[in-house]
Amino acid sequence: MKEKMQWPWPWRRRKVVVVVVLRKLLTCAICVIALMGLLSVRVHVFPSSKVSDLTDPYKLPTVTQHELNYQKLSAEKKWTQELTPPHLSKEQAPPHLSKAPLSSHKLNGANGSLDFEKLWKQPSNHDFVPCVQPGSNYTAPDESRGYLLVHTNGGLNQMRAGICDMVAVARIINATLVVPELDKRSFWQDTSNFSDVFDEDHFINALANDVKVIKKLPKDLSSATKVVMHFRSWSGLEYYRDEIASLWEEFQVIRAAKSDSRLANNHLPPDIQKLRCRACYEALRFSPKIEAMGKLLVDRMRAYGPFIALHLRYEKDMLAFSGCTHGLSDVEAEELRTIRENTAYWKIKDINATEQRSRGYCPLTPTEVGIFLTGLGYPSNTPIYIAAGEIYGGDTHMADLRSRYPILMSKEKLASVEELEPFTNHASQMAALDYIVSVESDVFIPSHSGNMARAVEGHRRFLGHRKTISPDRKALVRLFDKIEKGLLMEGRKVSNRISEIHKKLQGSPRRRRGPVSGTKGMDRFRSEEAFYVNPLPDCLCKRVSENVNASTASMR
Repeated sequence: MKEKMQWPWPWRRRKVVVVVVLRKLLTCAICVIALMGLLSVRVHVFPSSKVSDLTDPYKLPTVTQHELNYQKLSAEKKWTQELTPPHLSKEQAPPHLSKAPLSSHKLNGANGSLDFEKLWKQPSNHDFVPCVQPGSNYTAPDESRGYLLVHTNGGLNQMRAGICDMVAVARIINATLVVPELDKRSFWQDTSNFSDVFDEDHFINALANDVKVIKKLPKDLSSATKVVMHFRSWSGLEYYRDEIASLWEEFQVIRAAKSDSRLANNHLPPDIQKLRCRACYEALRFSPKIEAMGKLLVDRMRAYGPFIALHLRYEKDMLAFSGCTHGLSDVEAEELRTIRENTAYWKIKDINATEQRSRGYCPLTPTEVGIFLTGLGYPSNTPIYIAAGEIYGGDTHMADLRSRYPILMSKEKLASVEELEPFTNHASQMAALDYIVSVESDVFIPSHSGNMARAVEGHRRFLGHRKTISPDRKALVRLFDKIEKGLLMEGRKVSNRISEIHKKLQGSPRRRRGPVSGTKGMDRFRSEEAFYVNPLPDCLCKRVSENVNASTASMR
């Protein structure tokens, strides 16, 4: 029997070393291949962040109908559709361009596994669609009996509603409407003219079959005797047809000194109600430069993924007017009281701040908004657009909200100083930019039910009942007070309670609310839900099922 050949010890040792080295090289090669594979995979923080995948309801309604060419609009200013302006820091850049800031703040009120679908899913519109075309008996405007001059009053959205109401009034009294004059004397002291904020030519042309609209009063009537009228608030058809129209017998020009809340919310002919909606959602379009800039802001915001537009009405004028001082210093509270005292047209001077808040009349503070969003389950990397002017107290009052939600953006952060320059120092134009982003957001949340909040809610309802979460401030204040006093801790219990309270306050279709039971006189009209908050049933109709014969009707 042959003996096995025995290798000398040095040779055996060298063989073992070679095997070990080969193994290490093979392991390294496998790791490198795996790493390259991982790096080649594109990870999205937000699954639905692609702008190109957006369905029609998410596109700007006015821009899609009339495509804006940024190059044409740039005779004075070049608009560029870059997603991140050069002045933004890496921390502010969208997640696909650089690492987005993610908060280390733990969501005490949210479950470990967040339901993405639940947070961003739009409510069902139950097949309600816009139906604003006039009836078969509707005719072209009758021969004009005179001219209606309108002086609007208030901020952007108060003026918008007033302009649309005056279109309807002009139709009722057979007047030629002169393009309304915007308020230049309000708190904001904005010098903007109608054509600076709205597309004047489009406004005139879009209403051609309803009301004759001209840009200026004819020169031969500039010195004519005018009657200045404060139209009675929330008036119906009879008031305008009988009392106001009778003025044509003596005057050629009627001037409306104010335009806010001069037309009833309800009990008007269907064609008049539909005209109000056509005026608001079709004719009253923002100027081309505002539309272009607004769309640019929407695109830049969408680069972060689905986002919330938060109308944070924590501004000096609102706090001074409402008398809400919770969380403010004594010095700040005194400053607001002085403003209210010195503003002549604010009638109520002495206000109990504690009582105001307990009734739910105060806007949520930034801190309270943070608790609210956390309670609803929105994670800390949720992009939030702050639709507001200057927040009272600045960083001092925004610190807690920012610690919870670091991706807080605004028009000032999304656009450069040069891009915003045409709109700066014009409150109505800046508010128009916020309006566009708010209407187009995935979720809209107002911290107070003011004119902006109501106008955006109504517009979102008209465009398909987009998700709008309206905080029940009265119920929330009771929770916030317990948390502040240490009687309740943020967590699952608070989160469940907040979610339950707002389960049915997310913008689903419902009929416009009538007056509060038991109210009388002007209080009865004042308690009604405003027409432009909810255009159902006047301007929204139930879509007929596809199996119904198309020749019978497409709406009912």
